[in-house]
Amino acid sequence: MNIVVAMKQIPDLQQIRIRNREPVLDAVPLTLGNIDKNALEAAVAFKESHGGKVTVLSAGSEDLEDTIKEALAAGADEAFLVLDDELDGADSEAIAGILGAALNRIEDKDLIIFGEGSGDNYSGQVGPRVAEILGIPLVTYASSIEINDKTAKVVRSLEDCEEIIELTLPAAVSVLAGINEPRIPSVTQILKAGKKPKEILEMDDLGLALAEKQVITLSNLAPESERKQILLKSADELVKALSSQSLIGR
Repeated sequence: MNIVVAMKQIPDLQQIRIRNREPVLDAVPLTLGNIDKNALEAAVAFKESHGGKVTVLSAGSEDLEDTIKEALAAGADEAFLVLDDELDGADSEAIAGILGAALNRIEDKDLIIFGEGSGDNYSGQVGPRVAEILGIPLVTYASSIEINDKTAKVVRSLEDCEEIIELTLPAAVSVLAGINEPRIPSVTQILKAGKKPKEILEMDDLGLALAEKQVITLSNLAPESERKQILLKSADELVKALSSQSLIGR
């Protein structure tokens, strides 16, 4: 069972500060998206039970070569990267085209797993676009995946029901965050991650040029919040203040 996991490098959301309702990204470290880590965990679990290998695929800036060590430490066997600083902030259409071209260079891929949405913009478009480029079936909103020889049985968790779908491999699946709990790599795994193989390509190697953005973000503002700035000296005063605003029952 050879599985490719598409992962995206994003700023660490826990360390982003807000100033004048705008995110401050200066000095914020880069990491891999949380749902992408769920996708990787699903792939590594399949490898442990069915054999094969896990290849992590990503496209991004030159910093990605260091960031991807997180995935290699968490169980991926190798990395396939497309690096170009111009890819920082590229939209879903551009990234899907690049991943699709890169996947055509990876042989013997049985299953491609995506996170349902990226940790930064959560558009949920890359998985479906890549599946269309490759001409393979896709199932989204997966909360469970079972592999049986050359088929996969996927449980889709929708708002009002669950669907069980069987599809023939090779195929693509995008998973929900609740599908598993990503493992925390040991110190030994982290040290070994840097020695695992990586294949690094540039846009020219794929015969691609970065297309003009089709979607432009005009602003990214945090919700407004008004602070009451009420000084409270005891728990009783806190209860009275909350009750007066009908925030707790009387």
